[in-house]
Amino acid sequence: MATLTVYDLSRTEVGKIEAEDSVFAAEVNQDLFYEVVKMQLANRRAGTACVKTRGEVKGSTIKLFRQKGTGRARRGSVTAPGMFGGGAVHGPKPRSYAYLVPKKVRRAALASAISLRLQEDKLLVVKNFELGAIKTKALAGTLSTLGLAKPLLVDDHNDALTRSAANLTGVDVIAVMGLNVYDILRHDELVLTEDAVRKVEARLTRPLR
Repeated sequence: MATLTVYDLSRTEVGKIEAEDSVFAAEVNQDLFYEVVKMQLANRRAGTACVKTRGEVKGSTIKLFRQKGTGRARRGSVTAPGMFGGGAVHGPKPRSYAYLVPKKVRRAALASAISLRLQEDKLLVVKNFELGAIKTKALAGTLSTLGLAKPLLVDDHNDALTRSAANLTGVDVIAVMGLNVYDILRHDELVLTEDAVRKVEARLTRPLR
């Protein structure tokens, strides 16, 4: 079992907890990061790029001028791809770029990312994030006290935290079920509440279906 130190919001140690090695001390596999991040970014693509083909461009299909004797190309229509404003050939059409890698791979990559942050001493466990009021300045001061620059904060059902962090550059709040490899890697630090640690363990150790 991995041992995690728990702090309060003043960076004072308040205890230690045991956590699953399979989640917090897993082997770090960079290849899994590549596969899962590539999938996440592909799934975010809108896929709305679209051009008109020759048949979709508005314009007359009458032959522009006679076939021979003009010294010009054999133009058949103003909608031809070779004409200015004509249709495109093999251009993009709306499509979905989404795909999934196996659930086992996604789970292993997430555990690997969490373990990497722990190895780098960039994973912090706090007792809770009870701010008392929605105040951005107060949260900024708390993060400074904790020694955090660009943290990903993981906590469930904490509206005060979410709203307080909304205007802080580089700071994001995410629920346990939304925790993902891409967001972990793009933030400098990972911060979990003690409750979030248990929920992350439960999420990553339950049987695959």
